[in-house]
Amino acid sequence: MRDLNKVPLTSLRAVEAAGRLGTVVKAAEELGVTSGAVSQRIHKAEEALGLPLFKRTSKGLLLTPSGADIMPLLTRGMSDLASAVSLLDPSRDNCLTISVAPIFASRWLVWRLRKFNDLYPHIRIRIDPNVNLLNPDHDDVDACVRVGCGGWSNVTSELLLEQRVFPVCTSEMAARLSSPQDLASVPIIRENECLHGWSEWLAAFDLTPELLNDGPTYADGSLCLDAAMTGQGVFMAWETLACDAVHAERITAPFPQRMETGAKYWFVTGRERSRKKIVSLFRSWLKSELSDSIRDWTSG
Repeated sequence: MRDLNKVPLTSLRAVEAAGRLGTVVKAAEELGVTSGAVSQRIHKAEEALGLPLFKRTSKGLLLTPSGADIMPLLTRGMSDLASAVSLLDPSRDNCLTISVAPIFASRWLVWRLRKFNDLYPHIRIRIDPNVNLLNPDHDDVDACVRVGCGGWSNVTSELLLEQRVFPVCTSEMAARLSSPQDLASVPIIRENECLHGWSEWLAAFDLTPELLNDGPTYADGSLCLDAAMTGQGVFMAWETLACDAVHAERITAPFPQRMETGAKYWFVTGRERSRKKIVSLFRSWLKSELSDSIRDWTSG
């Protein structure tokens, strides 16, 4: 630990920011200092360590082999320090940051947060739209909602809901579908050329995806759902993301069967953040709301 005394923390922060961002200017913006100050701090670090950490080029900074070796450790260390400080910040006691996939945020969560706000008006919610699995003990989030098989290391994951899928389309197109075999006669909407969920759903009727027609392709599941609402074809939708549209009769399910895909919704927390009371409150509310939203539209 005494080796740390050789290099000021401000110099290590400058090295990490410049290495991650690639330029002194961007590092200065992030750190809230001048470019000259960043350059001086990097120079102090290199002088103290006795070796260069960057190559200066016309395109910016390039890490030397030594700089590249220490960069992942520096980034992790700065993240740990930031987490330690934030855990002691009293203002965080009533602020909850939740990381969720953008489509889940826009199609489901944002429409229900008012209910949580009404129950807990003292808690401020911040939504981080992100699909990457984050570790709440090392990133600036309190919890993540993720879809997958679970079993992730270094985090705590609690099952929220099984992911189920079902075909959706307009009522006009549904009138052409008296049996699953009739899907061969309508356009099938694809997300990124993928037929996610179709194999599981069709297998219940001894059918395979080979019977499906071509159809429009979109790079985003939300756009696929919009395309189905406008009559462009049939889309295999996630139950949670389409339930509100079905309930509002903007779209319909031509067949009642909903199939599990093997993936599940998980509430992911770090070992430290999971003990926060507001995290527990949000988790309980989310589980209840997910269950209610599915039951509401399937029952009526």
